[in-house]
Amino acid sequence: MSYKWLAALSCLFLLVLYACTNKESIHIDGSTTVLPIIAEVAEEFRSQYPDIRLIVNAGGSGVAVHQVGAGRVHIGMISRDLTEFEKASYPQADFVTHIIGRDAVIPAVSKYVYDAGVRQLSIDQLRAIYTGEITNWAEVGGPDRHILVIDKERSRGTRHVFMEVITGHPEAEAPGADLVLGANNELQTAIMQSNSAIGVLSWAWLNENVRGLAVITDDGEIIEPTKENIRNGQFPIIRNIELITNGQPSGIASDFIDFVLSEQGQKKVEDFGYARVDN
Repeated sequence: MSYKWLAALSCLFLLVLYACTNKESIHIDGSTTVLPIIAEVAEEFRSQYPDIRLIVNAGGSGVAVHQVGAGRVHIGMISRDLTEFEKASYPQADFVTHIIGRDAVIPAVSKYVYDAGVRQLSIDQLRAIYTGEITNWAEVGGPDRHILVIDKERSRGTRHVFMEVITGHPEAEAPGADLVLGANNELQTAIMQSNSAIGVLSWAWLNENVRGLAVITDDGEIIEPTKENIRNGQFPIIRNIELITNGQPSGIASDFIDFVLSEQGQKKVEDFGYARVDN
């Protein structure tokens, strides 16, 4: 996944480089989970609409909601559902969501921890790790090592989805956390470089050195984090990835969203490891 992240950042640089003040603009901001897809789709869109200025930034799903609600950007990228609190915080905004793909939030560990015997965890075990009740991998069948628990920033959609499932509240505290990070690439790197860390990542950010764990359901079924289990909704921690607008989009913003939902755009969704919305 790292090379795709670098490619996405290169796309962002090119998009800003090509921008000029006399062009019609689309401003997009938000989730780092959605960013690589939108950055690459935006580059293709710009090649078909050379007179359009595209500016794509990332700061998390919460930032996207704020920017759209405050009228500062045309399109927001989010990797979770809008909350009722967010809707109430921007009474002047008419948030409209556009689902562009489906994803799962996966508990992830390094290859070392995975090969040492930690292949699956239950919802109860995940909650106990993040609340600090379980602190050593030996307590869940792994090596005798302290668990380095990596939390995500409060504004991140990945965290909202994960905490909602394991605690019942999207903004629950994580007193067992040793480290708090933001973007997916930061968390991926931290897990890869540690022999005792756990964090949560989008399916698309797993690789040979950052391994996804299966989740044990309440009835004892072990659900592996496979693309098929994400597509069919079997994996317990599932989510939509979305674009949001203030009201129904019009003009070039509408054209861009239609492009993301087109065959060409949905192919990019799949290329980055997510399930397309028409599957």
